[in-house]
Parts: sequence; structure tokens; C-alpha cells
Amino acid sequence: MKEKQVIRSVRNGDIQAFELLFRQYYEKLCQWAHHYLHDLDSSEEVVQDLFYNLWRNRESLEFHVSVKSYLYKAVSNNCKMIIRKKSRRSAIEADIATQSSGSVSEPAEILEVKEITEVVNKTLEELPEKPALIFRMSRYEGLKYREIAEKLSISIKTVEANMGKALKIFRKNLQEYI
Repeated sequence: MKEKQVIRSVRNGDIQAFELLFRQYYEKLCQWAHHYLHDLDSSEEVVQDLFYNLWRNRESLEFHVSVKSYLYKAVSNNCKMIIRKKSRRSAIEADIATQSSGSVSEPAEILEVKEITEVVNKTLEELPEKPALIFRMSRYEGLKYREIAEKLSISIKTVEANMGKALKIFRKNLQEYI
């Protein structure tokens, strides 16, 4: 099947065409992501998220370049975003560690960290049970979506959906600090 036909079929909800696209690119895209992330689980997660979003938004699929170029570029961009987030998180953790190790900080900074911590704790308490559990397992225990799915005997898609719910609520509650 030609590329344009496959995309048209996917856009119309043809799961077999989508599976064809998935099988054709999945392993190669995982290898490409691994080139950036050096972590197989994270690489697979990036590619799975990409295909999940393609299927979810299939009706509005438009490619101005080849499908292959689009997929590789999307994986590259998502990997770079993860790397930036990890760098920011590491910088924040280092800053918090410096603050908690007795260095003198601005009172306003200390107050803001306390406020953010309170908002995070309150949000976790308000979350429904499953999204809260999945969020804790992911963010506090460092588990990958696949590991969470296995431990809770649920699908990776269920983990993704619940994390999406939790993150949406966190974004809303932390809006003034972002």
C-alpha cells in the first residue's frame, strides 16, 4: 500500500493500516529514540506515545513531508523535550538540595518552595485513587509506565490515561507557579 493510501486509511479509522504503519516503523523509531535517551524503556515509551497520539488524532492527520520524516522528527523532538525536562528537574533538585543543606536563600524562594510543596501534596490528596497511585509510582518511585501497568495488572494505555488526568490537574493547580 502506498504511503498516501495508508494515511488516508488510518484517517478513516482502519486499524489494519495503522498496524501496518506501526509494524513498519516501531523498532526503527525505538532505536532512533535510544540514540538520544540511552534508555530502552524511555525510548519505547516515546514511540508508544507517538503512535498513541497518531491514532487518537487520526482524523486530522496531515503530512507535509513523508510519513517517515514526520515520525523520525517527532521522535527527535519528543526525546529532546524529555532531555530538557530531565535537565530542568536535575537543576531544580540540585537547587532544593542546596537550599536544604543549610545555605542561605532568599526568604521569598523558601516560601515559594513551601507553597509549591503544599499545593502538590494537596493536589495528590484530591486526586482520584488510581491517578494518584499511578502518579506516585511514576514520579516518586521512578517506575516506567510498563512497570506500573505490570504491577497494577492494567494496560499501558490505562496508565497513560490516568497520568494524563493527574498531570492535567497538577498543571491547573500549579498554574500560578509556572
